[in-house]
Amino acid sequence: MEALVWIGAGLSLLGLAGVMWSIVTVARAKGRNLSDDALREVMRRTLPWNIGALFVSVLGLMTVMVGLALG
Repeated sequence: MEALVWIGAGLSLLGLAGVMWSIVTVARAKGRNLSDDALREVMRRTLPWNIGALFVSVLGLMTVMVGLALG
C-alpha cells in the first residue's frame, strides 16, 4: 500500500503545479493591463485547467488517505 501513498503524493503535486500555473497565468494577464474582454477571455481559458488541477489534487489526497488506511 506504500505505492498508493507515493502515487497519491505525485498526483497531489501534479495538481498543485496546475493550480500554480493557473494563478501565474491570470496574474500575468492582470499585470499586462488588458481590456476587460481580453482578461475575461484569459480567465475563461484558464478556468477549466484550474478546476481540473484541483480535481487531480483532491484525487491524489484521497489516494494518499486510502493508502494510509490500508497500510
